[in-house]
Amino acid sequence: MSNIKIIKGEFDKELALPIAPDIKAGFPSPAGDYLHESLDFNRDLIRHPEATYYGHVEGDSMEDAGICHGDIAVIDRSVEPQHNDVVVGYINGEFTIKYLDLTHKNDGYIELRPANKKYKPIRIEESDEFEVWGVVVWTIKCWH
Repeated sequence: MSNIKIIKGEFDKELALPIAPDIKAGFPSPAGDYLHESLDFNRDLIRHPEATYYGHVEGDSMEDAGICHGDIAVIDRSVEPQHNDVVVGYINGEFTIKYLDLTHKNDGYIELRPANKKYKPIRIEESDEFEVWGVVVWTIKCWH
């Protein structure tokens, strides 16, 4: 199962980091002697600072989507959730991260689908305490 711990970020400060030139995943190419651009997470990745949160992913239910235990999800609460979005759902008092499946909405339920065959979808019925808390717009990984 994958749960998520929600954290509010600080978006009122600039956080400019140098950005490398295009990095080829195939054959190597010559790199410049210095970096020309910078990446500011707050400027370049966060569209709605007042509605954006971070979440620490716990568990393995989304690993086939590349979202693994220890990753950080960037969650935007102002984005309208769509079918197949990766969302943070709040169900019966707990947060979870899953794909939103709206194919059964006309049948009176929706599902939260994991990205790991070890787990079954979570069926959300009208009687459940549920809300799509936010849409995952980015994930951040630690490789080292």
